[in-house]
Amino acid sequence: MSNIQLKISNPQHIKEPKPIDHRFSTAHKAKLAKASKDFESMLTSMMLKSMTKSTNGLFGDSNFGGNVLDTFFEQELSNHITGSQGFGIAEQIYKRITGEELNLEEFIKFKNSKPNELKIKNIDKGNGAVTPSNSASTRLKKYEPIIKEASAKFGVPQNLIKSVILTESAAKENAVSSAKAKGLMQLMDGTAKDMGVKNVWNPKENIFGGSKYLSQMLKKYDGDLSKSLAAYNAGPGNVDKYEGIPPFTETQNYVKRVMGYLNYLES
Repeated sequence: MSNIQLKISNPQHIKEPKPIDHRFSTAHKAKLAKASKDFESMLTSMMLKSMTKSTNGLFGDSNFGGNVLDTFFEQELSNHITGSQGFGIAEQIYKRITGEELNLEEFIKFKNSKPNELKIKNIDKGNGAVTPSNSASTRLKKYEPIIKEASAKFGVPQNLIKSVILTESAAKENAVSSAKAKGLMQLMDGTAKDMGVKNVWNPKENIFGGSKYLSQMLKKYDGDLSKSLAAYNAGPGNVDKYEGIPPFTETQNYVKRVMGYLNYLES
């Protein structure tokens, strides 16, 4: 087996790591970690293929289905090597981009999580539960299949979508606010257009549009539910300006009410 020689053609690529870059959210960093590990896995697979070239693959050239087995086992072996300690390539890439050490446990947790699963934090249990009216609960029930579908698509928990619907419209699909927000999740025309909603009065389109926007806010604020709900109500510009829930009575009451419904639904 011949030796593999690695050559550093440009020493300028090896520099002191950057300071920690706070632009990256936890979810974004998890994706960077996965991309770094995937790159190392691909490189490891190429190295294994090069190392076994002289023996015509891992299983030689006299076995049945050798080419297929070689490709499968090389990929599995490279994934195993990279998924454990690896060669440190992924760690260097990750640190170069973010300025932080790659946390292998967090990477494994992200790798094994559901693709659209969003982590929610700062759920305020101190507000107690808010019980919806019987009529609102009855109206909400008929939208449960749509809510379940929207939850799976955008990663927003079903009970959170329900809590926003109860707060926004009491589950009335024809609701219109004084600010001209419309439908179950009270979408403004601009927001509806941005979310790809063509008919704001269509329950499925409205719920999908509202869930998509709520998902975007949760990603923007790294799963912080208070900030995300405040942004849904008052806009992300105001949340950024005040670095949290804006000092607007309407928004503060809104966040508390959604939290209250959420506490009720999860009790």
